[in-house]
Amino acid sequence: MGTTELKSNLLEMMNNIQDEQLLQSLYDFLKSHKISKTLHLWDKLSNLEKEQVLLAYEESENEKNLIPNKEIFK
Repeated sequence: MGTTELKSNLLEMMNNIQDEQLLQSLYDFLKSHKISKTLHLWDKLSNLEKEQVLLAYEESENEKNLIPNKEIFK
């Protein structure tokens, strides 16, 4: 079974679930997996790379530093 078919089957199964507690459990599981994966990527960065990411984040808080999507995706 390929990725597309798996996603389709999962979506169909989730759409048929009426149990809110089960849906919440599935959501929490997928969310924790995503966070875990993100943290795993962060751990692979060097200290310099981490500093650059944090600096870029700080700079993005100032709207003057942002570039409109139209500019980026010309």
